Amino acid sequence: MAAAQRLVAKQGDTLDLLIWREAGLGPSELTRILDANPGLIDAGAILPLGTAVDIPATTTAADAATTRVRPLIQLWD
Repeated sequence: MAAAQRLVAKQGDTLDLLIWREAGLGPSELTRILDANPGLIDAGAILPLGTAVDIPATTTAADAATTRVRPLIQLWD
């Protein structure tokens, strides 16, 4: 079980950028995070500096690991 986290927004952060950079979570996690942070959606597209965002614990470590896998893109052969 992955532990819960508290992330703090830096200047110019959007929610999806913050959760990707700090927790490695993708867009599929946005609904779960917004449900855990009532009123966060009212902050706007760009989060105010210092906004705290709680990331709830996941049920299994495998759930968190699956969102971190990115496909390999090769520009040249």
